Amino acid sequence: MTTTSNTTGTAHPSKSVLVAAWAAPVMVVGQFGLLSGIPIAVVLVASLRDRRSRVLRWWTGALTLAYAIPLTTWLAGPSEAPSLSKYMSPATTAALAATGVAVAIAHHVVRRRSTGK
Repeated sequence: MTTTSNTTGTAHPSKSVLVAAWAAPVMVVGQFGLLSGIPIAVVLVASLRDRRSRVLRWWTGALTLAYAIPLTTWLAGPSEAPSLSKYMSPATTAALAATGVAVAIAHHVVRRRSTGK
C-alpha cells in the first residue's frame, strides 16, 4: 500500500493501490456498495500519504465524495433499504462506478508515466 518513487521524483502507486482502485468500481457494480468503502479507503490513504502526487489526491477525493454522499444519505435518512446497494439508484451506481474507473485509470497512468513503460 505504500508508494515508491523513481529518480525523477514522480509518484509511483503500488500494485496494491492499483488493485484497490480497480476493485472499488467492480464492487459497486457487483452490488457490494458498503464493502466498496474498504478499497476506497485504501486508495484515499495511499494518495494522502504521498505528498508528490496532487493529481491523484484530486481524483481520489472525487471518488471519496461520490461514495460518501450516498452513504451519508442512506445512513441519515429514513430509508428502509436493507443495504447501500439497494438504496442507490441506477444513476448513482453508474456515477460511482464511472468515478471509480476514472480514478483507477488515473492511478494506472501515473504509474506508467513514473516507470517509463
